[in-house]
This record gives sequence, structure tokens and C-alpha cells, in this order.
Amino acid sequence: MKNASLAINAVLAVAVAVLYYLHFKSATPAEPTKAAPTVIEGRKVVYVNVDSLVTNYEYFKDTRKVLESKEFQLQNDLQNRARSLQNEAAFFQQRAQTMTMEQGRATEASLQKKQQDLMAYRERAAQGLAVEKAKEEEALYNQIFDYLKKANAQNKYEFVLGYQKGGSILYADGGNDVTKRVIDGLNKAYKEKQAATKK
Repeated sequence: MKNASLAINAVLAVAVAVLYYLHFKSATPAEPTKAAPTVIEGRKVVYVNVDSLVTNYEYFKDTRKVLESKEFQLQNDLQNRARSLQNEAAFFQQRAQTMTMEQGRATEASLQKKQQDLMAYRERAAQGLAVEKAKEEEALYNQIFDYLKKANAQNKYEFVLGYQKGGSILYADGGNDVTKRVIDGLNKAYKEKQAATKK
């Protein structure tokens, strides 16, 4: 038993010595050389200031005027219809004393139907205006996208971002701002299109 214990201690001592030698030996293996990362020249990322685009793009300004005019006309129309219905209701209240019960019920039902019709008309008109606004926004986006696609044929930008204060881009270097060039190009294309449709 004593001999077995001595043998185990001897084996452990040899193992510790080998580990000690391996751990502290002076010749460290050479690390494999890592290739330097290849820097790939990227294409330029530029941005357009959306606030300036909205303020200075003539197509957008013209479209906004038309939509605001339609909205104003709709509001006036709704106010006139509501006023007319209120006048009818006031007239009914004045004549209610002289009407028979059947006439009163028929007139009241007629006024309620007119009120429901007015509410349905308001809902349809608001939806129609919202659809028209959505179509104009899509047309605006398509015009900007098409222009940028054509203009980018020579510039070869990888990204053209939309920058807006309070938006998701927190900082944009002024050297990458192509807003003026884009607005000038869009306005030129819009004027040419207007001139072509007038001919």
C-alpha cells in the first residue's frame, strides 16, 4: 500500500514538472500571422434634407395648394349642409305645435335621415380626400425616386438618405448634403413636364 502511494506521488510529481515546464518554457510558438483586413473603398452615402425638399419642390407646393383648396371647399360644403339642416330643424320646432302627430313624426324622421345622410357624406368625402392625398404622396415619392435613380446613374451613390430634424439620423455631415442639387434637378424636370403638357 505504501509502495502504491509512493508510485502515485511520483507520477503526480512528474506530471506537475511537465506542466510547469510547458507553461514556463521560454520558446513560445509563433502566432499565425493574421492578414491585414482588406479595406474596400465604399460608395458614397449622401442625404437630402426632407424639410427643404418639401419647402422648395414646386410640384409638392402646387399639389399641396390643390389639396388644401379641396379641403377648404369640402369644409365649406359641409358647413353649408349642416347649417341648412339646422335651419330645417329650427323651422320644424317652430311649426311643431301646429302639426298633427303623424306630420311631426314624419318630419322628425326626415330630419334624422338627412342628418344621417350628412354624416355619411362627410365620411365619404373625408375618405375620398384621404385617398387623394395618399395618391399624391405616392406620386411625389415616385417622382423623387425616379429622379434620384436617373441622377445616380453618373454619381453611383450607394445610399441617398432622407435627413430630417428629429428623425432617425442623428447627425449628417454637411459635405454629404445633396439637397440643393436634388431640388434644382426636380424643379427643372417638373417645369419641363409642365411645359410639355401645355403644348
